[in-house]
Amino acid sequence: MKVGTIKETKIEEYRVGLTPSGVRALAHASHNVFVEQGAGEGSGFGDSQYEDAGATVCPSAGAVAAAVDLLVKVKEPLEPEFSLLRPGLILFTYLHLAPLPELTRALLESRTNSIAYETVRRPDGSLPLLVPMSQVAGRMAAEIAAQFLKKPGPGRGKLLGGIAGSSPARALVVGSGNVGTAATRVLLALGARVTVSSTDLQRLAGLEAQFRERIATRVTSPAVLEEELRGADILIGAVLVPGGIAPKLVTREMVRSMGPGAVIVDVCIDQGGICETSRPTTHSDPIYVEEGVLHYCVANMPGAVPRTSTEALTSATLPYVLKLADRGLAALREDAALASGASTIEGKLVSEAVAQAQGLEYTPLDQALRQ
Repeated sequence: MKVGTIKETKIEEYRVGLTPSGVRALAHASHNVFVEQGAGEGSGFGDSQYEDAGATVCPSAGAVAAAVDLLVKVKEPLEPEFSLLRPGLILFTYLHLAPLPELTRALLESRTNSIAYETVRRPDGSLPLLVPMSQVAGRMAAEIAAQFLKKPGPGRGKLLGGIAGSSPARALVVGSGNVGTAATRVLLALGARVTVSSTDLQRLAGLEAQFRERIATRVTSPAVLEEELRGADILIGAVLVPGGIAPKLVTREMVRSMGPGAVIVDVCIDQGGICETSRPTTHSDPIYVEEGVLHYCVANMPGAVPRTSTEALTSATLPYVLKLADRGLAALREDAALASGASTIEGKLVSEAVAQAQGLEYTPLDQALRQ
């Protein structure tokens, strides 16, 4: 099969879909690989490294997309990239389609076969292609909260860990998955006083066992969030609804109750965010203040550490890329994890969560593959 990757166009996105080592593995399996010129520069990979690994370097994204059967990316196609979509193309990338009806329509109308990293799910329920980026985003969220809590800037000028005679910052982490766990670990290491809220009692018990008396845990409810956010210094949104839209758990009034100079890092912004006041930002313009509270809502946080993120991501995606390259859409019949990632197949929407979020017709994957 012909496999390719292109340079990401999202603002300040430096990750790339394939590393030179990934190219080498595909070439070793007798696949032809095409890489857009300069695609890996942001992650520290030069064109010559891709050529040495066996890739053909192409002058444009259009040249790559026209040449390949399987296009491997990092982020969802932006509107200028919609022209790359076409019938028969397999697109493998993060999609987060639920809040993006325009992209969903473009994928369906172009009859592109799209598979979303974030919903590839193993039989045990784990999300292997989301885990590495969730860990990166969670750790970054704690670091970012500590940074913006300081001055100069609109933060309240507080040291996360405090010192003798001054109390540490009080942080609420909403969500107990990979993002929440990673954020909690770093917040604790920096000395914050941390509460984790979640609806998953088993995960909360696991966090208590892991961090012992260093954290408090609460079951998420409107009353608990209202209580914990009043006067809090930091809120980290870490709720995951695979393939769907994040619930608006935090009201505008709750945000206001945190007080001037508090910091919200809404990692869920790819899925719409958990705060009524959250809206997407970019690495070049990452923050805004609403209700007196600083909001950081960058939708591609791991893009700020592209070398780490690209290596971690492609280590996770490569086995699935190889399966798709070897078997094409037949891999969806043979691998249940890949099948769960299918979003649009042959012009049909096969993600039930996206169909529900956008009020569109849902087609079971088996039926779409028969057409």
